[in-house]
Amino acid sequence: MPAEKVHLLVGTHKGGFLFTSDLDRKNWEIKGPFFKGGDVHHLVFDTRNEPTIFASTNSTWWGPSVRFSKDLGETWQEPKSDVRFEEDSDKKVKRVWCVEPGRANEPNVLYAGADPGVLFKSEDGGETWAEVKALTNHSTREKWTPGMGGMMVHSICLHPEDKNKMHVGVSAAGTFSTEDGEKSWQARNKGVTADFLADKFPEVGQCVHHMQLHPAKPDVLYQQNHCGVYRSDNAGKEWIDLCAGLPSRFGFPLQIHPHEPDTIYVIPEEGPEFRCPVDGEFAVFRSRNRGENWERLDNGLPNKRAYLSILRHAMAADSCDSAGIYVGTRNGQIFYSKDEGDSWEILVNWFPPIYSVVCAVF
Repeated sequence: MPAEKVHLLVGTHKGGFLFTSDLDRKNWEIKGPFFKGGDVHHLVFDTRNEPTIFASTNSTWWGPSVRFSKDLGETWQEPKSDVRFEEDSDKKVKRVWCVEPGRANEPNVLYAGADPGVLFKSEDGGETWAEVKALTNHSTREKWTPGMGGMMVHSICLHPEDKNKMHVGVSAAGTFSTEDGEKSWQARNKGVTADFLADKFPEVGQCVHHMQLHPAKPDVLYQQNHCGVYRSDNAGKEWIDLCAGLPSRFGFPLQIHPHEPDTIYVIPEEGPEFRCPVDGEFAVFRSRNRGENWERLDNGLPNKRAYLSILRHAMAADSCDSAGIYVGTRNGQIFYSKDEGDSWEILVNWFPPIYSVVCAVF
């Protein structure tokens, strides 16, 4: 058996990249750019069969697509039919924002989140895609509005064992959940504020920025919202505000520790009008007790006039014994920690604006 390696996929405004290192994470090889010059919003590894990279690409000329590579980016394949509405639809897919491999017990299933606030599903390993119409046609749809980046499904959280259960985060509409295999969807936003609306706690209209669950505790959800950090202990039916101790309610990424489902990381920003670290002091915040208390992590990070910004998919963790944490910025840096956030170093500088960072160890 070959030795395990750490693989880091990076999606940027000018293409996609693959970083690879031994488990010591000291020396990295870089491959790319893939789709040179194009927007690559998200790349993920699917290791349920032979390792495959899926990339959500968005070309000015050719439009959005989900491409895949079975040789670590050496060659890329186009699907037989792409992420598109049916021919008689009056809607158009503007961008594909994210790709999510299905559960371990459904090895050919994948999901893709797209603008305008839609979910697609593939049951043949990404060769063909079909719209999940029950979400598109939700009864509250007329109350959904675009966020700054458009109206998008960007967070896809699958129950690891129950094929009927999943959650999606939509900007700006909120959290929606299904318990019957995508046949019907319920809005689950109780306790989440939308302070930019007249009704501060509406049924829908909240702006989820990023949402995750940990497979060890699949009924526990965390989200970084436009208006705060929240936790749900009952699969999204109710949400608890976790912002006490944070310098700001606003931010984009959120990451759950790969081994410790009660440990989470967020990166607060000043607010929607100035999407940069509070007071120009860049820091990651970690909670080891489900958001009850927070500690500031900034050892090795720029903490003076650091006007960086981090997008929703641009923080990731590896599954090494001492988990690595990775953060990509719109300014083109990747910072990483080999000791779970206690200290940081720079992996790369002067990259194109970074949309996403995703890690896998195999």
